[in-house]
Amino acid sequence: MRNLVKIVLAIVLFSILIGTFAGCKGGNGSKDDLNANQSGNKNESKKKVVLNVYNWGDYIEETVIDGFEKKYGIKVNYEMFTTNEDMYVKIKSGAGNYDVAIPSDYMIKRMISENLLNKINFNNIPNYKYIEERFKNLAFDPNNEYSVPYMWGTVGILYNTTMVDEPVDSWNILWNKKYEKQIFMLDSQRDSLGVALKKLGYSMNTRSVEELEEAKKALLEQKPLVLAYVVDEVKDKMIAGEGALAVVWSGDAFYCISENPDLAYAIPKEGSNLWFDSMVIPVTSGHQEEAELFINYMCEPEVAFKNADYIGYATPHSEAKKMLDPEVVNDRAFYPLEEDLGNFEIFEYDAEAMKDYDRIWTEVTSE
Repeated sequence: MRNLVKIVLAIVLFSILIGTFAGCKGGNGSKDDLNANQSGNKNESKKKVVLNVYNWGDYIEETVIDGFEKKYGIKVNYEMFTTNEDMYVKIKSGAGNYDVAIPSDYMIKRMISENLLNKINFNNIPNYKYIEERFKNLAFDPNNEYSVPYMWGTVGILYNTTMVDEPVDSWNILWNKKYEKQIFMLDSQRDSLGVALKKLGYSMNTRSVEELEEAKKALLEQKPLVLAYVVDEVKDKMIAGEGALAVVWSGDAFYCISENPDLAYAIPKEGSNLWFDSMVIPVTSGHQEEAELFINYMCEPEVAFKNADYIGYATPHSEAKKMLDPEVVNDRAFYPLEEDLGNFEIFEYDAEAMKDYDRIWTEVTSE
């Protein structure tokens, strides 16, 4: 019996030793397997990248995000904002880890000055070659380091021709009591203050407190005539005939007119704002290369065309422009020539002046 026990113990011990040596051989001799596992983990990690994109409402063609996800296997978390100021506050506070955002000119300059943007590696943006030269080296990014142009346009007056029977050629019409409670203004600090400043004959970029106070007074005098301060919702309201006059961005005007032929768009003789929206990479980004991949994708000719055709804003993309309806591109209300822009201004950013703009706008909206 003892001999039997010894034999059984020997067999068990031998089995354990064999298993141990086999395990050691696998650990020391399976470097390829280990590398394969590490590679697999890296690939799995790459697949798990989620790119956070922050854009204006209704400012991208509906299939574009899905196309990017399918092409590169990168998930996109897409969020929208209503004003540059809203976007700025969220990124400044670190409330969202955004990889790509699409702010306007003056806000880009502000974000650069506050170190809120990463420089872009343009070696990763080969499609940048399609951006027309006239949209490069602009004042808010003079060395083309932080931004890639997305759309551009103007601010003007959208009006219903069945409700307005006089020329719409001046900002003054927005102060005409005849249109009481039929006027929509933009719920946007720089745009609405800019309208009042231009009406008064001042620069949209004034640093004069006295001129800003006059603009505030004008907006407060106008307030009883205003039906609402709005942003994206102005489109549905004007298409439905709920207002006679509205301050809008040119692309929104283009869309509204396509939906309601009774509407028309005019740029007042006093001049207006010429704006540029560009793609940037906030410092909150944890995926710089993927962000650059997304920006480059947005500059692919077919993608740029889809966006411009859907949104209605003017594109700075040379190839996308060729694909658009010539009637659209030749309409100087939506694609103004440089000779048409003599009395237009691009919004500028000045840190000290912005304190007065913020205060004035708060006083307008709170009364």
